[in-house]
Amino acid sequence: MNSEITLATVQFDIKWEDSNHNMNRLDELLSSLPKEVDLVVLPEMFNTGFSMNPKNIALDNGSEVLQWMIQKAKQQNFCIVGSIATKDNKKFYNRLYWVFADGSYKTYDKRHLFRMADEDQFYNSGKSKTIIIYKDFSFCPLICYDLRFPVWSRNTQQENYDCLIYIANWPAVRSDAWYSLLKARAIENLSYVVGVNRVGTDGNNIEYDGKSVVFDFTGKTIDSHIIGSESISIQTISKTKLNEFRTKFPAHLDADDFEVL
Repeated sequence: MNSEITLATVQFDIKWEDSNHNMNRLDELLSSLPKEVDLVVLPEMFNTGFSMNPKNIALDNGSEVLQWMIQKAKQQNFCIVGSIATKDNKKFYNRLYWVFADGSYKTYDKRHLFRMADEDQFYNSGKSKTIIIYKDFSFCPLICYDLRFPVWSRNTQQENYDCLIYIANWPAVRSDAWYSLLKARAIENLSYVVGVNRVGTDGNNIEYDGKSVVFDFTGKTIDSHIIGSESISIQTISKTKLNEFRTKFPAHLDADDFEVL
């Protein structure tokens, strides 16, 4: 049993709606990763920033940016995850792509669209979660505003996972909420939680301070980035330690049943 996975979380300054620049910057950042990295996590809309201009930036089913992710995954033998403004059947989605090392991939469309930025006016909402099985771990990847809705991320017997991943463009003005909610999701779900955010200032003059972090299943910080700076952080998470804790403290067995409509 492969009881550990090594994560690389990438916190960087996304240049506004400039996909070529951002791909080149990521080429530089990812080139120095050690071979033991299993999974690379990028921020939300990592190639453009959180833009409400899908007619200008959305790519047909991920297009060349998805191909870039596939190439990176194959070349460096890791999984890579991030979201892209995507056009699919004449509709726009904030779509997360999880690309495996063999070039295959799975997707998740952001369910909770950020109405305060009119995201719900430009993009379509996703309808279901995606549980990813990789090296004996189960992952549940979600996007930014999804973090505020604990029912959507609740760990259940039907959709059980070991690690929640939130990729985001979460503004600095609300970074305390970002950190607190990530910690809460870890504690209530007895799960690792990985939160990856951007830094810098976007095309709407919104500032981001990152605060990317990894929490363990007790809510303890086991990895974090320098606030406000570009950086890559590497952390190993353990399925064995998670299972041991869940056996000693099986709070999940007393969880309420519910149905998401």
